[in-house]
Amino acid sequence: MSKPEDQQEAQPSSTEPTSASQPGAGEPAEEAGASSASSGAEETTVSYDSSGESYHYDDGYGNEYGGEATPAETLTEESPAVPAAAAGGDSGTPSTPSPAEPPEEPEEEDGMLRMSFLEHLEELRSRILKALGGLGVAFVLCLVFANDLWVAVSKPAIDALKRIGADPNLAQLTPMDAFTTIWVKVPMLAAIFIASPWVLYQVWAFIAPGLFKKERRWATPFILCSAGLFILGGLFAYFVAFRFGLEFLLSIGHDIHVKPVVSIVEYFDLFVNVMLGIGLVFELPILVFFLTLLRITTPGFLIRNSRYAILVITIVAAIVTPTPDVVNLMLFTVPMCLLYFVGVFASYLLVLHREDQPFPWKPFFLTVAVILLIVAAGIYLAVVRYGYRIVLGWHPLTR
Repeated sequence: MSKPEDQQEAQPSSTEPTSASQPGAGEPAEEAGASSASSGAEETTVSYDSSGESYHYDDGYGNEYGGEATPAETLTEESPAVPAAAAGGDSGTPSTPSPAEPPEEPEEEDGMLRMSFLEHLEELRSRILKALGGLGVAFVLCLVFANDLWVAVSKPAIDALKRIGADPNLAQLTPMDAFTTIWVKVPMLAAIFIASPWVLYQVWAFIAPGLFKKERRWATPFILCSAGLFILGGLFAYFVAFRFGLEFLLSIGHDIHVKPVVSIVEYFDLFVNVMLGIGLVFELPILVFFLTLLRITTPGFLIRNSRYAILVITIVAAIVTPTPDVVNLMLFTVPMCLLYFVGVFASYLLVLHREDQPFPWKPFFLTVAVILLIVAAGIYLAVVRYGYRIVLGWHPLTR
């Protein structure tokens, strides 16, 4: 049976273009399916909970999706994120989200270097060799002036022996005492103090690769302050502590027919202990400052527990002091306590710098000036009115 003519005329002509109605003519099948699915969708709705941390999506075909609205994929009603399953028209097989890409490792932030364990060992070996090289150069330089250095080292003993009326000479008990002491030990001690800035620079250069660029600006203050305090401690030991302590020790048995005979070896061992001990103790402000820099402690904590710090300082001073008397103990303890509070003050300035707060320098200098004026006025009255005079001895003021 043939179809009616009117039904045959209703059929589309085969010559009409099909690119707009059939997939495959320049358009992938997936995109065509997506367009057909979206054209037939009745209504799509996107809703959020009250906190805005999750969303609910309905594509109009009865397929519902939901998830957390993370900062990277926050949904809006103007441009909702359509899940991959709805876009493909396959409601039965939800798409698997692609795994998040691992974050890229940052570059060497602010110039920080990354080194392996073996590279660290090689760097440590290089810095040790350089420090020893600088120490060797200083030793050779001091060896040229060995006799002059020994005259300076033995001067406190000679002065102390003269004051008590004893023979102002040191004793050589074995043939090698003079050689090992004058030509080896004395130049080495002098080389340690002379080469201390170079050695401290090598220490800083070793730890600098692990610091940020803004932290490396502490290099110059660290080297200058550390070396300066170490040398200052040696000068304090030589001109103050060691001289007074040695005179006290040599004068103990002088009134009861005890003749002091001082060996150059024993004398120099005592000299080294006092010089290096006080030199290291003078590094206390640097230690306190770096503990604050590393956020291990705070100025408030140090002030609250200052009584314990003073107790520890007194014990250390009793160990370092060459004599057991109270006067020498105070000569060591008072400067160490002052250095402790200097370190606390430097830590306080560091905390203010972190918090971008200014320090009241004008009232501070006014207070310091008033204190110095009061001390100077007291000394002036003691000298002018009460007949005291300033001397280098056990007591700065004596009649």
